[in-house]
Amino acid sequence: MVQRWDGGGGGGRVVPALDAVVKVFCVHTEPNFSLPWQRKKQYSTSSSGFVIKGRRVLTNAHSVDHHTQVKVKKRGSDTKYLATVLAIGTECDIAMLTVSDDEFWEGILPVEFGTLPALQDAVTVVGYPIGGDTISVTSGVVSRMQILSYVHGSTELLGMEIDAAINSGNSGGPAFNDKGKCVGIAFQSLKHEDVENIGYVIPIPVIMHFILDYEKNGAYTGFPILGIEWQKMENPDLRMSMGMTPDQKGVRIRRLEPTSPESLVLKPCDVILSFDGVNIANDGTVPFRHGERIGFSYLVSQKYIGDNALVKVLRNSQTLEFNIKLAKHKELIPSHIEGKPPSYYIIAGFVFTAVSVPYLRSEFGNLFDVPIKLLDKHLHAMAESVDEQLVVVSQVLVADINIGYEDIVNNQVLDFNGKPVKNLKSLANMVENCNDEYLKFSLEYNQMVVLQTKTARAATLDILTTHCISSSMSDDLKTKDNMLQEVKSMSDDLKLRY
Repeated sequence: MVQRWDGGGGGGRVVPALDAVVKVFCVHTEPNFSLPWQRKKQYSTSSSGFVIKGRRVLTNAHSVDHHTQVKVKKRGSDTKYLATVLAIGTECDIAMLTVSDDEFWEGILPVEFGTLPALQDAVTVVGYPIGGDTISVTSGVVSRMQILSYVHGSTELLGMEIDAAINSGNSGGPAFNDKGKCVGIAFQSLKHEDVENIGYVIPIPVIMHFILDYEKNGAYTGFPILGIEWQKMENPDLRMSMGMTPDQKGVRIRRLEPTSPESLVLKPCDVILSFDGVNIANDGTVPFRHGERIGFSYLVSQKYIGDNALVKVLRNSQTLEFNIKLAKHKELIPSHIEGKPPSYYIIAGFVFTAVSVPYLRSEFGNLFDVPIKLLDKHLHAMAESVDEQLVVVSQVLVADINIGYEDIVNNQVLDFNGKPVKNLKSLANMVENCNDEYLKFSLEYNQMVVLQTKTARAATLDILTTHCISSSMSDDLKTKDNMLQEVKSMSDDLKLRY
């Protein structure tokens, strides 16, 4: 797996097998959230990856996000091979590829994985960054190990900070230790005028979780979470009021996700004392390595979806233990749409859609430019059921039928004809099956939209034709009933014309 390169003076040092590092070429076609019935113009990127056992290649998830075509090229080769994406782990920013052409695998030895490096251990990042077409090698040391915010996945997992430069194109390349074994994947860097050469690497525990998850389930299922919001217990008066003894430490539960399994057994104001036998400190940390502590969410992230965990809590001065089945996080406003096209529904020019973080970024750019009410829901609101969505009128395609409603943009839909709107599919079904004289939409800030049912349906087809839209709803919303309704509307419109 490793090559030995003899430097000057006859001494030798181990360097990684650079032949296992490949260049990844991807053509992306992103969804158009403003016009969800079409996609944006395609664009191309290049990044890095590396071969692992089982005829597989690892790279970053953001390197192949919304891919239409992925190709890989070996070091020193002039041939690009078509690759198939096996799995994309959006949260951990890792993707797994394979190549069907046997020629690609000739002469390549897979990379071997090492162990989690200690602080100040030397690391070498290998990849194909901008500035040239050939392979690049940069060296540094491990500066820090902590729970890190993963930008692409909008999650917090274990991350490794190094002082080697990680530039555009380096993403997905391996980080090797001094024995030539892979200890991480380069994936993001800190860009700030006050800092230099701060790069971040996905460490071995996260990589192995991704690989084992795929091997165990045949697909990527994700990282579980403990569906709680918690408060530090560093104040002695707070601890005393909760009935904690001097030798007890833990964190107080503020809120529970209503859709999480733990909401059935845990309660607000419970104090979590330990997770799977590991005691939690008053600041929410647990022992990590000698001289290091880390947030207890690390313990949760080491588990798999469906695993059980023993949680010890203090409730009304009594110690209780619960065996909890861990699940994935259900967000009211999802952080990502996992490669799927955005959902939409159109009636009388009103474009309804479900809010997601990519949608907010598309509409407003910076998340902190999002209107206060939407931002508050993104930061603090919790889904009451697993299928709940936040539905908004994203825009109004102007026509005679919707005169006076043109300025309604990004307003939440609360109910339709007196019935609450649970999600976009329920709204589409209610409107399509409505036999009332009027369609009445109640929006936030006490706004009301009222349309004559027959006139609205008749106008919809003309509006779709004007804007070259093939269907009034996205494929995921279509049922047998509303497809028949759509065909009937088209038939009625043709009769009126001819």
